[in-house]
Amino acid sequence: MSFSSSTPPPSVQEQQEEQTDQQKLAQVLKFHNQTKHNFTNYARGPHGLDWANQPNPFRRYPPAPVLPLLHPTTPNPTPLYSSIFTSLPPPKPVTNDSISQFLYDSLALSAWKTAGFSTWSLRVNPSSGNLHPTEAYIICPSIESVSNTPFVAHYAPKEHSLEIRAEIPSGFLPKHFPDGSFLVGLSSIFWREAWKYGERAFRYCNHDVGHAIGAVSMAAAGLGWDVKVLDGLGCEDLEKLMGVGMLPKFKIPSRPVKGKLPEIEFEHPDCVLLVFPNGIGEFDVDYEDLSEDIAEFAKLEWKGKPNVLSKEHICWDIIYRTAEAVKKPLNLHDNFVVDPFQSSGVFRESAYKGFSLREVVRKRRSAVDMDGFTKVARETFYQMLLHCMPTGSGSGEKQRRQLALPYRALPWDSEVHAVMFVHRVVGLPKGLYFLVRNEDHFDDLKKATRPEFKWEKPEGCPDELPLYELAKIDCQELAKRLSCHQDIAGDGCFSLGMLAHLSPTLHDKGVWMYPRLFWETGVLGQVLYLEAHAVGISATGIGCFFDDP
Repeated sequence: MSFSSSTPPPSVQEQQEEQTDQQKLAQVLKFHNQTKHNFTNYARGPHGLDWANQPNPFRRYPPAPVLPLLHPTTPNPTPLYSSIFTSLPPPKPVTNDSISQFLYDSLALSAWKTAGFSTWSLRVNPSSGNLHPTEAYIICPSIESVSNTPFVAHYAPKEHSLEIRAEIPSGFLPKHFPDGSFLVGLSSIFWREAWKYGERAFRYCNHDVGHAIGAVSMAAAGLGWDVKVLDGLGCEDLEKLMGVGMLPKFKIPSRPVKGKLPEIEFEHPDCVLLVFPNGIGEFDVDYEDLSEDIAEFAKLEWKGKPNVLSKEHICWDIIYRTAEAVKKPLNLHDNFVVDPFQSSGVFRESAYKGFSLREVVRKRRSAVDMDGFTKVARETFYQMLLHCMPTGSGSGEKQRRQLALPYRALPWDSEVHAVMFVHRVVGLPKGLYFLVRNEDHFDDLKKATRPEFKWEKPEGCPDELPLYELAKIDCQELAKRLSCHQDIAGDGCFSLGMLAHLSPTLHDKGVWMYPRLFWETGVLGQVLYLEAHAVGISATGIGCFFDDP
């Protein structure tokens, strides 16, 4: 008598899906390796900037109706910046005033700058090269003095206005989400970044999505609202929900091509965020039912056509192949979890300068250089890093989950860590330090790094802050060299590199996690920007670095 395994062999369909998954993974790893900078060569990009074809930074949908939003005034204050990490104010109702304030403090213009004959705008949400590939949409219930019916609108930051793209069924939002909820959709125009950065632009676009998620989460918190990425939805659902699937699909060329290619100005749908009142408790999202209702959006009367951004373009083919490979399918088994708000660690409240949330988010700027002598106290440094932790001050079984503001918007365990180059922190030796943002990775991180590293908690470090000293070393010149020889990396109080749990995450969770790793770095970068301003210094993001070194 013979026995065979009880596990049936994989079906033809399963084998084909496995092969397709491997092809997608190979495409993502090819992109990641091909777009690395090295000491001997940089990733492919344009040779010089084609100023005549610099993309218009403002997408519009003429002749869609334009509804101006309110500009908040000082009698309508926001909470103290430092206070929202410990508790949120009571949730505001969704009104013209609150929606106006929400967008004003998250995705609006923050200033205009002029130098010589050039004038350009700055925004609340930072962007690589100030090129702003991220577009935003709001799917909202009817609002008095805005719209008598529920609607989908494109946010126009230059005018601080809503372009009404479509009216939606009145029962859509109440059927799927709690009262007082609305959706924010984010999409990316790859061409805006590729104009300057070439193939590496796909990285920067997704990093900017993370900054936008962080900006939206912080502005929402000031109004007593919580935010969560609806990550069970697939890419096709997002297209239909935002109405960005209207542009013709184009055939991706086999190599970079230059010419009149308006089709590459399309918007790639990135994510949809649910904004809802904080403290309402748990609720479920039925992704299958939600997807079926979103499918009906294709039948809506969509208003307006997207404006043209440039006369001529360069299509960097690997960007679009990779974007196709990482498209996320609908996941009916994705669990939507609303965790209780968790307070971030408070170590030195006096480190903050008493700024309101609006003062911090709207006055944040990207520093263009560092003075080389400013210092911060060790306690201030520790406080800033406590707000870089995704788990807040709690403990126990759920400690890995991202529960603290603004990381709680991301529905996965943290996969990104920070390697710190400490230059001038009073009371802390110069050196290399490691902030472990998911302590499940600790053992693997130790094995992956040099055996001589110390991995010791520095003096005075709070128990709840997993910061470790690796080596005492003056790393100013090292930081500069690694950051494409930019002085700014060595002239600040400290700089850092972000290290992602890349291959295991792509293998275990799927290739669609690739852009999400960049989202997480963007959310972390947003907090570092705000923390720096809140303690009275400045920060900047450095997108040019030598990956493998």
